[in-house]
Amino acid sequence: MIRALIIDDEQHAREELEHLVHETGAFELLGSCANAIDALRRIRIEKPELLFLDIEMPVLNGFELLAMIEDELMPHVVFVTAYDEHALKAFEEKTLDYLLKPVSAERLMKTVNKVRETIRSGKLPQYQVESLRCIPCQFANRVKLIHIIDVEHIFSDLTGIHVVTSEGQFFTELTLKILEERTPLLRCQRQHLVNADKIDEIRLLDNGLAEIKTYLGHLLPVSRRYLRQLKVHLVL
Repeated sequence: MIRALIIDDEQHAREELEHLVHETGAFELLGSCANAIDALRRIRIEKPELLFLDIEMPVLNGFELLAMIEDELMPHVVFVTAYDEHALKAFEEKTLDYLLKPVSAERLMKTVNKVRETIRSGKLPQYQVESLRCIPCQFANRVKLIHIIDVEHIFSDLTGIHVVTSEGQFFTELTLKILEERTPLLRCQRQHLVNADKIDEIRLLDNGLAEIKTYLGHLLPVSRRYLRQLKVHLVL
């Protein structure tokens, strides 16, 4: 049985696809999600082998969701779309397959055979994901999208990952690893990333350490490991 998760913001579409997926007998359906934020959380917990992923969703679309998943957790992906132009883009992104809405049982079985063959071969999912244009953050009872240019720095502690801007501090589900790899933010210490455009000063300290002062007046630690590459990037 292939462990699968359905992600679609339309309830009717989710329920219809759930029924068709159950009918194939090929999947252990882990459930369904109505948005990318809930899906990201479920992917980390459930570790599905396959996503049935809608492309057009509010706030964050399917391509943006893929950019937020760590490589080691990346499932195989079958895009589900009502738009032919998006289906063509799905091929460009080297997705496993795509389904056009409304999904037919006959077409789904072709996807099942392709998925089985791919998983049996041991081929790992590899997608050309986009850079992140914004960071989804939890804010009261809603999600706030913070654009990368507005980020001053990001840090991790025992409570999670925190994004700092001129408006305040916000919690995000994304990891420091993803944020470093898929944004222009720079690592300055194991638990800190910084926006180079927000750096006011770099103060050199004893023992090869340093300290960043931001324009907002925050002081960030710089470890020996990252000081050299920070200097290279800033041409110091």
